[in-house]
Amino acid sequence: MFRGIASVTMDSRGRMALPTRFREEAEQRTENRLVATIDNNEQCLLLYSLGDWEEVQRRLEALSNIGTSARLLQRLLIGHATDVEMDAQGRVLIPPLLREYGELEKKIVLMGQTNKLEIWSEQIWRTRREEWLKATRESAFSDLSDLDGLSV
Repeated sequence: MFRGIASVTMDSRGRMALPTRFREEAEQRTENRLVATIDNNEQCLLLYSLGDWEEVQRRLEALSNIGTSARLLQRLLIGHATDVEMDAQGRVLIPPLLREYGELEKKIVLMGQTNKLEIWSEQIWRTRREEWLKATRESAFSDLSDLDGLSV
């Protein structure tokens, strides 16, 4: 399971080294075979193990593509999905078009989200984090009755 947050550096070739805890999880899940795609809700990338991505793709393909919403989602997520491999040093090469979408430069933030990693530009992530924190202070979660009694 991917969880936690880490700051990493991307080199001039577009490679980022996964921190040890994320690298070990990726190795256990996929033997270094990963899939990167865009997030359709945020300006970040999503990095899945191959097995987890195949499940996501099956679910996307099962959507009726008669409607434009399902087709659009399939086009964005499956269309941008790119197989990437982790090398012996734990580095992953992010393709140029995906780097462009996420505005990824040298400073990157990785955020574990159980079955995937989010890959953020550090600058965009800092801005969005402040927005999320502000939203939680303004009771953005009042509609989630499942959170009643949750103390963190």
